[in-house]
Amino acid sequence: MLTVPASVKIYLHTAAVDMRKGIDGLSGIVRGEFGEDPLDGSLYLFVNRRGDRLKILHWDGAGFWIYYRVLERGTFEVPRSAEPRQAIDATQLAMLLGGVSLAGAARRVRYRRAS
Repeated sequence: MLTVPASVKIYLHTAAVDMRKGIDGLSGIVRGEFGEDPLDGSLYLFVNRRGDRLKILHWDGAGFWIYYRVLERGTFEVPRSAEPRQAIDATQLAMLLGGVSLAGAARRVRYRRAS
């Protein structure tokens, strides 16, 4: 299981990506389509057209990591939109990896102390 601190930003690429891309290709997408720096420590998620493969690009300060998940059955349900990226949090990442639809999940209002 992938544990992500709440302080880490997570971005989901909403369009399908060729899973043959490696670190350089995925970094190019982050720079070109997101307008972000892949060296900022954020997690960048990419899903293929069929939705059964997911890659996560992550810079840990010393080098890049690629986490690659291939499903034997089923698909990752990625919300498609006109925007090239969608910011998600660690809870939504866990739901995505666990097979829960992000579109159907509703976040309930919780108490937060005013800062």
